Amino acid sequence: MNDKTFVAIFTELIRRAATDLPGDVEDALRAALDTEEGVSRKTLEVILSNIAMARGGSSPLCQDTGLQTWTVCYPGAWDAAKVRSWVFQAARAATKKGYLRPNAVNPVTSANSGDNTGEGHPIVELVPWGKRELRAAVLLKGGGSENVSSQMSLPDTTIGAGRDLEGVRKAVLKMIHAAQGRGCSPGIAGVCIGGDRQTGYKVAKAQLKRLLGDRSRDRALAQLEERLLREANELGIGPMGFGGKTTLLGVKIAAAARHPASFFVTLAYGCWACRRWSVKVGADGKRPVFSQKPLTM
Repeated sequence: MNDKTFVAIFTELIRRAATDLPGDVEDALRAALDTEEGVSRKTLEVILSNIAMARGGSSPLCQDTGLQTWTVCYPGAWDAAKVRSWVFQAARAATKKGYLRPNAVNPVTSANSGDNTGEGHPIVELVPWGKRELRAAVLLKGGGSENVSSQMSLPDTTIGAGRDLEGVRKAVLKMIHAAQGRGCSPGIAGVCIGGDRQTGYKVAKAQLKRLLGDRSRDRALAQLEERLLREANELGIGPMGFGGKTTLLGVKIAAAARHPASFFVTLAYGCWACRRWSVKVGADGKRPVFSQKPLTM
């Protein structure tokens, strides 16, 4: 293991995530362009122009480069602390190069670390495995989209939502409607049904790493994904809340076992700048393969 090699690979992964929007998201935005008019169409045109300039100039897609959520699968014999240190070193390097804005703020002192590292950040999930290669994925999620993420506990009598998929549908639509485009729509809805409060957000956020064209392997959830996407786009919120037919680009749903007394529905709202990239590389650090596709384990 060569520390500098893996730090450089992780830094490049951050650069790609921050500056190069995945093709499936860009394609969805282009398709939406044909359905909008007026200020909503102009908004999408500006977004698409921004995407091209960011990619061409290797500049951040958004001034808010977000917080980093990492998943790193690595050979089990390796030192976990060393693997984690590569992520932190890469965050510092990417900040210095201008790919990331300093976003790690101490909540007690309000001091910004200046290098995107701090207590609990970057957010890193380490997964040791038996393969002789490393795979890593990073998701950059901005504060605006994080602020409108939400969680509900069912039943909820205010919207007539019971503890079933129909209740889930009502809960998700309520949370999307409450966002009113403030999370930089058109967005992507990552949803978790069940779990506890903590795992609900974790599973919901993980759905943002899925390709827009895929569907849940659970038939009932796949049908709910399609229905929610259609109905959310009938709310009339539109790009950036200016009105229109494109409020969401996708809905991704997963389920987690729940306690009999609890039924949480969690929404991880992702903005149009769905910045997710992955990489796989041999144990020697040679020939890294970067991808816009989700991490496969």
